[in-house]
Amino acid sequence: MDPNTRLAFPLMCLTQDGVGASHRVQAERYAAAGARIIQLRMKGADVEAWTSEARAAAEACHRHGAILIVNDSVEVALASGADGAHLGSRDGAWDEARRRLGPDRILGGTVNGVPDARKASKAGCLDYVGVGPLRFTSTKSVLAPILGLEGVRSVLAELGPVPAWVIGGVVPGDLPALRAAGAAGAAVSSFLHREGRIEENLSSLLSAWNTAEPAFHA
Repeated sequence: MDPNTRLAFPLMCLTQDGVGASHRVQAERYAAAGARIIQLRMKGADVEAWTSEARAAAEACHRHGAILIVNDSVEVALASGADGAHLGSRDGAWDEARRRLGPDRILGGTVNGVPDARKASKAGCLDYVGVGPLRFTSTKSVLAPILGLEGVRSVLAELGPVPAWVIGGVVPGDLPALRAAGAAGAAVSSFLHREGRIEENLSSLLSAWNTAEPAFHA
């Protein structure tokens, strides 16, 4: 299946540490609730445990018709049968990751500002990027400078046709402005877990996106 088809969903739902559920359980719950793009984000795990969790999460996602992208590691993505990998600025070269993943797996990259956006646009090997942070988020121990909405708009303007999911403390009220700015969607984690109401929170995010006006392209 073409990566663009597999990425035709406005929310990228990220698993996280410290929420009282394993990453595989989080992934299955997201997928059962209707999420179709799920990113496994395990920080500091040893490779064996990481791969095991990723393999179980991929199987859970596939049962529900969702895809799984592994954050930070091409090796774990390949070993687990995941659908792709997402690499930050310190996780390896994008062109080398594409070579290893082949043409059929998804490759995403992190963009934290205009220089990164220009690099991503010229790379020619990314299926999507994550742009952020929109605002402060506690899910990352080392946070890049806050972009805010104006910063996000500046980054999106440099990306050309590369689709972008905006990340960093995103809540439903942000989605109309992000969609109007031309984002393909939002990457969410903390809001999904508020009060343990994953299904309701996912529904409210989808509703906010679907009722927003898309960007106008002349």
